[in-house]
Formats: sequence, C-alpha cells, structure tokens
Amino acid sequence: METPGLVVHGEAEPFSTALRSLINNPRYSDVRFVVGQEQREVFAHRCLLACRCNFFQRLLGLEPGSGVPSPVVLSTVPAEAFLAVLEFLYTNSVKLHYHSVAVTFGLGPLQERCMTFIETHSQEVLRTRGFLELSAAALLPLLRSDKLCVDEAELIRAARSWARVGAAVLERPVAEVAAPVVRELRLALLAPAELSALEEQNRREPLIPVEQIVEAWKCHALRRGDAARGALCRRRRGTVPREHHRFLDLPLKGSSATT
Repeated sequence: METPGLVVHGEAEPFSTALRSLINNPRYSDVRFVVGQEQREVFAHRCLLACRCNFFQRLLGLEPGSGVPSPVVLSTVPAEAFLAVLEFLYTNSVKLHYHSVAVTFGLGPLQERCMTFIETHSQEVLRTRGFLELSAAALLPLLRSDKLCVDEAELIRAARSWARVGAAVLERPVAEVAAPVVRELRLALLAPAELSALEEQNRREPLIPVEQIVEAWKCHALRRGDAARGALCRRRRGTVPREHHRFLDLPLKGSSATT
C-alpha cells in the first residue's frame, strides 16, 4: 500500500501576485488580441486561457503556425471588460467595475458574481457602454431578474437605447433587434399615464409588440396580475411603488388563498 505523501500548500497571495504580473504582459506571451472599437492590443498566454475557459479553448484550439501568429480580433468586446476577464482567469479573482461586467465568456462563477453586481448597481450599469454592447443572450437573464435595483420605466428606456445601438450596428430595425428580449419588460408595472406615453412613443418608434402593450392594459382593466402573466406583473427590487400595484397581487376569482 502506497504511503500517502505530505501535501504542501504555498501561500496564495504571492502566487496570485506573480500571475497578475503576466496579465497583458508581452513577455512569454504567445497569443495577441485586438480588442474593442479602439483596437487595443492585449497580450496573453495560450495555455493558461485554454485550460481555464472553454471559450478560449475552442477559440485557440488550433495549433499556432510558424512565425508570429495573427492577432485574434474581438472588436465587439470592450477592452476594460476583456482585461477584467483575463484578471479572473489568471488570478481567480477580480474587482468588478461598472464597465467590466458585460463579458464573462461562459465562466460560471464570474457570471454569478457579475449578475449579483449588476443587480446591486443596476442604475449605474445601465448607463455604461458595456450595457449597450451586450448581446441579446446576455441581456435576457438581466431582464428576467426580480433583483434589479431599477424602476421599470428606466429599464425600458435603457432597453430602447440598447436596441438603437444594435440597430445601428446591425443595420436592422429597432423592433427586430429588440424582439428576443423585449418580452421580459414588465409593462404592467407602469402607471396608466406612463403606459399611454410609452404607447405613443411606440407608434413613432416601434420597439414593443402592440399585443404586449394590450396585455399590460388588461392588467390595469382587471386590476390583477393573473398566473399566466405573473412574472411580468411582479415587482423588481427597485420598482418605484405606484397606486395600482396593490391590485397586481390579487388572486383570480374563484381561487382560494392558501395558508
């Protein structure tokens, strides 16, 4: 029987500091990125990225050819966000800022922490360029969250700004760009005057399907949020109270309260 050996653990801080010194350091680097609209050059280390992140494993999976490899262009990724991801990959820790929470490259622990950060600092994050550059797939879980510290009226304005940017980049109509995410907006939380103003703006610049606005008006007319629309009538953490909100939690006629 093999005698178990002694496991020796070194100090974590010097190890983390040493790896942090390699972030965006051309020394020993074997992969180069050109990141963001400003085309910032970022240096990294292929083996570290590939072993830490499936995205980079797929991206860098091909054996590099002879000579200096061509840079990997990531023009839609903000440079500061990309560097924050590298810091997490190299050191397993990162200090999040408002501009650095939009990109996680499928890293589960980082995604969870970014979501918590965005939920806590929602208003600040919505005003960043990083928010406007989110993909629809990244925006969806945010709009589904009950924990966003922002009112629905502000969230709708942010979603419209996001869709406008996407429409300009993709050369597609605003409503088409917004279609994958706009259903998660909780229009029933708006007061009647706000909903009327939104409806008028929607006529001038289509963003939200007409039937979705009609559903919100039904919630006002019936003065309740039924089970089918429960999630879209549910208040978020940052929802500003409005007079009609007290009706949204009423049960359907004929349903009995449970204790």
